[in-house]
Amino acid sequence: MDKPAYRKINLETWPRREHFQYYRNIVVCGYSLTARVDVTEALDFARRTGKRFYGCLLYAAACSVNEMDEMRMMVTPEGEPGIWDVVHPNFTVFHEDDKSFSDLWTEYRPDFPNFYQGFEEVLTLYGGNHGIKGRPGQPGNFFCASCVPWLDYTGYATHSAGAPALFPILTFGRYTPEDGRYTLPVTLTISHAAADGYHASQLFQKLGQNFQAFREMPDF
Repeated sequence: MDKPAYRKINLETWPRREHFQYYRNIVVCGYSLTARVDVTEALDFARRTGKRFYGCLLYAAACSVNEMDEMRMMVTPEGEPGIWDVVHPNFTVFHEDDKSFSDLWTEYRPDFPNFYQGFEEVLTLYGGNHGIKGRPGQPGNFFCASCVPWLDYTGYATHSAGAPALFPILTFGRYTPEDGRYTLPVTLTISHAAADGYHASQLFQKLGQNFQAFREMPDF
């Protein structure tokens, strides 16, 4: 892959400049927010076409993240806030033999057929690799996605030492039926320096819209 591109944020005009500095340097914190998201159309599409639901889920997540500057935050080599032009999903796969997982990553492509093809190629080449990093060469412009398909949970929190990551971490739970629809819990974990509650809410709205878009997705 080419060297990832980014743009610097103009601190003179950026409305969140004080918020970024405050939550990055003074009150260093992040947060996790869980909400239920309707995935009925994406699940119907996966069942109808024989596609992996996980691939559909990752595509909706990648589209949503790439539609928002606040979800593509980074720090430039000069230590200033910036925004990646594009970010790629780093996702987990589960190994049935030893009940461990590995990280893989796949390139974000805005059209679903090309994205899904790349996703399947990554699974074929690297899905059997054990260890924390199943695919080498992870780019710096990434976000994290993982799935807990065994559990329909109501809350989830991630804790780590040091400053919270600017990139979003998305965790998906088990989908369950209710009144003819299917929903699942989704958790966003992110640094407060990158995003406030409003931006988190916007991400969940975009996720719902991108899952619904599978209603019009042509078969391939």
